[in-house]
Amino acid sequence: MTSRPSSATEPSAPPPDGHPPVRRLKARHRHEAHRTATPLELFFDLCFVVAIAQAGVQLVHSVAEGHAGQGVLNYAMVFFAIWWAWMNFAWFASAYDNDDVLYRVVTLVQIAGVLVLAAGVSRAFEDHDWVAVIIGYAIMRVAMSAQWLRAARSAGGAERAMALRYAGGVLLCQVGWLGLLFVPDGGQGWLFLAMVVLELCVPAFAERKHPSAWHPHHISERYGLLTIIVLGETIAAATVAVKSGIEENDALGEVLPIAAGGLLIVFSAWWIYFVVPVHSHLRSNRQSFLWGYGHYLVFASAAAIGAGLEVAVEQAVGKAHVSTLVASFAVTLPTAVFLLTVWALHARHFKVGVAEQLVLPTAALLVLACTFLGGEAVLVAGIVLALAVSAGVTLTAQRTERERRRTAAPAA
Repeated sequence: MTSRPSSATEPSAPPPDGHPPVRRLKARHRHEAHRTATPLELFFDLCFVVAIAQAGVQLVHSVAEGHAGQGVLNYAMVFFAIWWAWMNFAWFASAYDNDDVLYRVVTLVQIAGVLVLAAGVSRAFEDHDWVAVIIGYAIMRVAMSAQWLRAARSAGGAERAMALRYAGGVLLCQVGWLGLLFVPDGGQGWLFLAMVVLELCVPAFAERKHPSAWHPHHISERYGLLTIIVLGETIAAATVAVKSGIEENDALGEVLPIAAGGLLIVFSAWWIYFVVPVHSHLRSNRQSFLWGYGHYLVFASAAAIGAGLEVAVEQAVGKAHVSTLVASFAVTLPTAVFLLTVWALHARHFKVGVAEQLVLPTAALLVLACTFLGGEAVLVAGIVLALAVSAGVTLTAQRTERERRRTAAPAA
């Protein structure tokens, strides 16, 4: 007769994934197969978009009230804090994510930080009170430094030195950011610019001798997912604006062209961004850093398109204190920036011939020209982008067919 051991002596069952709850934070392989975004990363992105949405709302208010210059400046500053914290997490996770309990907890702390930042966005815009924004940013960055210290503890040699340089650089920068709370208003802009430069230099300084083990396909997927979420937020913001215009002002005729043009712009922006397999271009730190840093303009302009559409709707129904020209420019400028930045970062590396290379830059110029078309500016800009997508697809198909025929000719 046999019997099971008593519960007092029976070893506890392992977690469902077969791993201990806390384990060493070691670098993952750069060419790991089937590497995809995790549910935690998706949750992280969604929470960050809350802060992006708050920045967009305040940008709309600033432009609609005739304070476009100050509004754009505040938007650029807030968006940098959001984007830089997100970007640092994305690259660290690509290299070290082990999904243990401690990693998840620290990541949730970072999410809490961005929510604190989001709560302070309105005061930063309206009262120049940056306390909540800086505290939220500091929470995210100190948590990021803690992750790097974990990585350093599990590493050795050059990799350990890299992790320690990251941790030290991130913490040192926080001292400078806290200085924004004490300098006069006139000096905040200059200190901000200085801190941006220092922050951007930390990765290059940390990885000058040993690159982190980021995964090209995973990184491109992470950036693509945030682009989708930001474009989705743009559609949501535009939808709310159109709904308000219809319900409060019965202005279907005025807002319908803006809604149609906005949809064409967002749909085309999605198509243009995802038409090329950008992960194949990310082969070195130099290429990846330029590509990753440049996405500040991609994300910021994509979110600003939504804000511009809201301004255009408010102007059309008489709720914004700006001219039609300014309202149109609020849409066409970020759209043109998006087109040019996406072309410069990765689309141009996959285009062959002058005609293919000129599609996006030409479309950007035509979109800017649409600014002067009055109430039809947004609609015509959307049509321009749809035509640009059609032209790109046609030219690529023609080139592919020519290449197929050349390849098949010797066999015949």
